[in-house]
Amino acid sequence: MGIWILNGLTVDANNVQTKKHVLVENDKIAQVVDASNGEVPQTAGHEVIDAAGKLVSPGFIDMHVHLREPGFEHKENIATGTRSAARGGFTTIACMPNTRPVIDTVDTVNYILDKAATEGVVRVIPYGTITKNELGRELTDFAALKEAGVIGYTDDGVGVQSAQMMKDAMALAASLGMPIIAHCEDDTLVVGAPVNEGTFATKHGLKGIPNESEAIHVGRDVLLAEATGVHYHVCHVSTEQSVRLIRHAKQFGIKVTAEVCPHHLLLSEEDIPGMDANWKMNPPLRTPRDVQAVIEALEDGTIDIIVTDHAPHTEEEKAKGMMMAPFGILGFETAFSLLYTKFVLTGKWTLGFLVDRMTKKPADVFGLPYGTLEVGSAADITIVDLDTTKAVVKEEIVSRSKNTPFIGWELQGWPVVTIASGKVVYS
Repeated sequence: MGIWILNGLTVDANNVQTKKHVLVENDKIAQVVDASNGEVPQTAGHEVIDAAGKLVSPGFIDMHVHLREPGFEHKENIATGTRSAARGGFTTIACMPNTRPVIDTVDTVNYILDKAATEGVVRVIPYGTITKNELGRELTDFAALKEAGVIGYTDDGVGVQSAQMMKDAMALAASLGMPIIAHCEDDTLVVGAPVNEGTFATKHGLKGIPNESEAIHVGRDVLLAEATGVHYHVCHVSTEQSVRLIRHAKQFGIKVTAEVCPHHLLLSEEDIPGMDANWKMNPPLRTPRDVQAVIEALEDGTIDIIVTDHAPHTEEEKAKGMMMAPFGILGFETAFSLLYTKFVLTGKWTLGFLVDRMTKKPADVFGLPYGTLEVGSAADITIVDLDTTKAVVKEEIVSRSKNTPFIGWELQGWPVVTIASGKVVYS
């Protein structure tokens, strides 16, 4: 039995909004019919979802997530993580390899893919590590990992400290037509620092993480990308200096793309209310100037896509305080609502811009056949109630962990139905 989604509002990157009926059969979009004339197709024998007044979007795509399995299942696992993603409207997610064991062998890739197929509810695409055990000493078997199904290579969670190691990795990845995805961080500048080097650190007597710790690696890596011809993708951009370097690299035709997280678009160090580790993340919240820089970079195309960096940690771990708690916050379940409320409703962005940066653009950047409502494409669809306003409630969070600074925030625009590969996975 197929699904007819009736009277939904669709929007393209140019913010052209049209009313459509969409038919899902098996795991594909079978028909897309103009609904502006009020005619309703024959729906007998099909499930019907009335999407009148609601946004019908391609399923959201998140190219930077942490599912914590294997090794850290007390924080999250593939079953809980994919359900959390579905609640946020995501239908394709790319999981980072800093698990235990790390995703540096074919066996671990197979483990992730098998678990996702049997226990997950949305599409999971793994990354493989650049170096064995993410230790920065020896490259993994890139060709074998590609064959097993990874989307690219990253040592996310740690920066590759050796320029020679990174150049070798880029050359090998380029020869395989694969991207390098970089967590940019110079370790010598960040040891023992939990927050940005700025007003909050000074006020609380903390060592700070300086902007240049990120930007130094961005600058190094764009030069190496130019030398090797690799597709180089910068993780979670947070600083004005990084933006400048990426913009410059793009102007020179270097194959660089970049991503930004909702929290770096919305929050600065001035918003941190105190020593609450739910506000501790890496990269840290920067200055208002940096926030403005990453917003402008997303708007002008210097930064290509929005990701969540969904990073679950237990309440016990976050209770250890700003110095001892792990870095990271949840992302899936609030991403669209946060950005819709703070940017679309305020007139700063169009709805089409936001949807594009969460659907078609990430698919284009990573060469994925998703992110569209075209006939014949994968039946990945997110239906959003753009009118409902409600608070972020801790007890309603689907993730196994609850670490977010957004508890209590009143947000508008909530996913109400998520369809992944033709199946309703959240309603």
